[in-house]
Parts: sequence; C-alpha cells; structure tokens
Amino acid sequence: MRKKVSVVGSGNVGATAAHWIASKELADVVLIDILEGIPQGKALDLQQAMPIEKRDSHIIGTNNYGDTAGSDIVVIPQVSAQAGYEPRRPAQYQLQTS
Repeated sequence: MRKKVSVVGSGNVGATAAHWIASKELADVVLIDILEGIPQGKALDLQQAMPIEKRDSHIIGTNNYGDTAGSDIVVIPQVSAQAGYEPRRPAQYQLQTS
C-alpha cells in the first residue's frame, strides 16, 4: 500500500513540497488549505503534470481535514506565531498578512 502525506497549506512552500513528494513518488499527497478552491486548483495542476514526468502519484486538494485521515506524515509549512505576526484567516491571502 502506498504511503500518504498530507501538506497543510497550499501556498508556495506547501505546493512545492507537494510537488516534490509526488514527483519523487514518495507518497500520495493531500494538499489542504482553508481557502476555497486554492488547494483543489494546485492539486489539479500537479496531478495533470504527473504523466509528463512518468509518475503515478495521486494528489488531491481539499478544505476538509477528514481527507487527511490515515496520513503517514503531515507536513505543516506554515509560519509559526511570532511576535507581531497574526495568523491567516479564511479569505485572506498570505501576502495580505505582512
């Protein structure tokens, strides 16, 4: 059975992590984010590129944490709470937090 990795956050770092995990065929990937449509679109782009790279990793994008059930690894490339940093809220892009 293939491994499953969930990546929390579909920004540049999260999408890049998902890309490398899938392109190296390390695991199937669940890309999750609080923003509607963003993880789904990025996962679709990555999934459609897999045949070009001759890879068969499966990638899904979701807003539902239930889809991460059974993950072998969870990657959280989010910025941690720091002095003066406010976490991202729904409908807020990362560039709007700085």
